[in-house]
Amino acid sequence: MTTTQDPQAQPPQNTQRLGQHTIPSYLDPNNIGPYEIFLEQVERVTPYLGKLAYWVETLKRPKRILVVDIPIHLDDGTVAHFEGYRVQHNTSRGPAKGGIRYHQDVTLSEVMALSAWMTVKNAAVNLPYGGGKGGIRIDPRKYSTGELERLTRRYTTEIGLIIGPDKDIPAPDVNTGPQTMAWMMDTYSMNVGRTATGVVTGKPVTLGGSLGRADATGRGVFVTGAEAMKKLGMPMEGARVAVQGFGNVGEAASRIFHGHGAKIVAIQDVTGTIHSAAGIDPAAALAHLRQTGKITGLPGTEEITRDEFWGVDCDVLVPAALEKQITLENADRIKARLIVEGANGPTIPAADDLLAERGVTVVPDVLANAGGVTVSYFEWVQDFSSFFWTEEEINGRLDRIMSEAFLSLWDVKERHGVTLRTAVYIVACTRVLEARALRGLYP
Repeated sequence: MTTTQDPQAQPPQNTQRLGQHTIPSYLDPNNIGPYEIFLEQVERVTPYLGKLAYWVETLKRPKRILVVDIPIHLDDGTVAHFEGYRVQHNTSRGPAKGGIRYHQDVTLSEVMALSAWMTVKNAAVNLPYGGGKGGIRIDPRKYSTGELERLTRRYTTEIGLIIGPDKDIPAPDVNTGPQTMAWMMDTYSMNVGRTATGVVTGKPVTLGGSLGRADATGRGVFVTGAEAMKKLGMPMEGARVAVQGFGNVGEAASRIFHGHGAKIVAIQDVTGTIHSAAGIDPAAALAHLRQTGKITGLPGTEEITRDEFWGVDCDVLVPAALEKQITLENADRIKARLIVEGANGPTIPAADDLLAERGVTVVPDVLANAGGVTVSYFEWVQDFSSFFWTEEEINGRLDRIMSEAFLSLWDVKERHGVTLRTAVYIVACTRVLEARALRGLYP
């Protein structure tokens, strides 16, 4: 192995030290943002990496960051500029893979964190990918379909330098979906002069998308949650489940838990929070949301405050919204025995510690919500081979991969006496750094 560097060496002038981390100059050391959560998670797992800890700085630095300006014509004839990002955190094990989100609060730190979590997630379930993520600072609710199409096509062209079926494969995320991916695929294809279906996943089925992709992330949340419930001796029938977020992930997870006999007792989304000790039918909640534009007001439910949601009597809590939702301010009020993270980074490290002290089991995001990228992998494989599987085959393969990953990671948790999150990071970071060590440094 290569000789270690001088431990007394000073950091480059374009970086600053914060604790044990070297913070790049483009991040504010006084307010790092979501990426600080990932840095702390890496710091916690480092003692378990043995000789591979030599390479751990690889995990703390994204491989490539692209920041782009996205000018478009608005419907009123004016020109607007939007800020866009694409971050490739690590590609030691394969091309970058990760979603694109449209949200008014997107920041570089957030996209960096999301790309890093994708690196861990892909390695945790042993997919041949590295981690990537993208985002645009925009509130899509304020723009027309035509404006969003022009935004997507210009953004795709701007990041076209670094994406491709064998380089970096985007997918849907917050406020993006199959139509967004269709625009991205078409734009990339026009720019390279051929139809390249494998450049993105999460596409409509008619354009090379995969059956089962829409429910894949929520299904993975259910599968890992069900396995955890078995380990904890919790029956599925009648289990009380509270869900934060009622988008693609939360709605699918709610529906599948409900379909297996669990009782959905609370749902929270951007429009409000509803509760019913008798149980909420997710299908009825979705129909009500589509009809009225809000979750509140559903017959048979009561409206409660956002803060009251965290104290709802439940057995399983599924945070499936955004990051940093479970904090020291609400973690001590959570009554669930099991938390299954459908969102990325919903629990801050300090709250993680408090939950562990209270005996609450957390199935971490980098395992629980890996169902989406797993079926994205299936879609990518099917696009390359032009041979497509049935939905039953997709779901069967997904269930097997998620169950086997959970059980193997649970064994690591038990063997080391650590939380499930730390166990996932031990396995995933080991796989990534083994690849880095074997490949070496070029030149």
